[in-house]
Amino acid sequence: MNLERFEREFTGYTGHILYSFLAYRVEGLAMPWKECQKMDEKLRFVARYLDGEKIAALCREFGISRVTGHKILDRYRESGMEAFTDRSRRPYRMANQLPFQVEKLIVQIKQQWPNWGAPKIRERLIRQCPTVRAPAKSTVHAVLARHGLVRSRKRRRFKAQGTALGLAQAPNELWCADYKGEFLMGNKKYCYPLTVTDFNTRFLIGCEGLESTREQYAFTVFERLFREYGLPCRIRSDNGVPFASAHALYGLSRLAVWWLRLGIQIERIRPGHPEQNGRHERMHRTLKQATTKPAAQNLLQQQALFDAFVREYNFERPHQALDMKRPGDLYQPSPRPYRGLPDVEYPMHDHTVTVSACGRICFASKKINLSHVFAGQKVGIREEEDGIWQVSFMHYEIGYFDLDTRRVEPIDNPFGARVLTMSSV
Repeated sequence: MNLERFEREFTGYTGHILYSFLAYRVEGLAMPWKECQKMDEKLRFVARYLDGEKIAALCREFGISRVTGHKILDRYRESGMEAFTDRSRRPYRMANQLPFQVEKLIVQIKQQWPNWGAPKIRERLIRQCPTVRAPAKSTVHAVLARHGLVRSRKRRRFKAQGTALGLAQAPNELWCADYKGEFLMGNKKYCYPLTVTDFNTRFLIGCEGLESTREQYAFTVFERLFREYGLPCRIRSDNGVPFASAHALYGLSRLAVWWLRLGIQIERIRPGHPEQNGRHERMHRTLKQATTKPAAQNLLQQQALFDAFVREYNFERPHQALDMKRPGDLYQPSPRPYRGLPDVEYPMHDHTVTVSACGRICFASKKINLSHVFAGQKVGIREEEDGIWQVSFMHYEIGYFDLDTRRVEPIDNPFGARVLTMSSV
């Protein structure tokens, strides 16, 4: 369609459009792309229909159904130019909307008794207006929140603070674990080395290049090390994944819960204080110089560099901190062999319950929220007071719950400093 015909079509019906198109012709401007808006398309559709074109052909050209085409024309006849703007899609009425009189009464009750919550306000509303259909508790709470009458309580989140750190006088009393910072290999993929050392002898127990810090990779590495070297008394780590979880109960992770099941105590350094794991960090600097400058082409070749470094570090390289002895001369495997997870029993508790896969305790036909890190683990439940139940994991008391809130409220961290009896460093 040329410009002259387009101006003639719109002159009789929408004269103000004429001036904008004349400006383009007079100034000689040419637009390389044509902007297409719904209002302009509707204008063209109506103008061409009023010019005598058939509606069926117009609908096919504009890609709309005939029902939509007739609807556009009817709206134009009723409202003129306003028919081409978008209409509100809000329904004329809402079947379940709370009457404003009831909403006003809810606000008044709350203002009269500021300490009342939604259940009490709903009960008061039922007694005051028995003929009115009572709203749900959640609806009452939503009304209060909408008027700014609800004081939201901040959920108490675990904040990593570290634990007491102990000394080690013999091999396998304390292992140190950490991930050396990731680095890019020749194939443009990252390598995440998981390293484990013995605190007393500085023996490099393991150095495994992994694709990520996901828990299942760490489980595989630690299970292999436990089978080869036995179980330590304690493991020291930072507060990062997979050693800890910021959103779980007491900051535990599945890996940490597995260590506890094996009888291994947990030590964690304070956030932002890597010097508390200084021996391990010093080994990382040597590891970086020997195996990452330059890095290997892929993970398999990089692991070969790590294995060669472990042999050199343990059995060839003298250490000044060990009076120029080698870590392999001092280290011995742990006398505690790894035989899998031992059974857990709670003879002094009322019930023994297995935590579900989503981290809940199914008890008394209720689902009690605990934490996903305990999924598959057995916990003990004992009634302390009337309706108040205590939850225990192994010999650790981890919190209390009642059947109304159905959520385990934590107590003082049982996996912190109280568990560790050695002096701090």
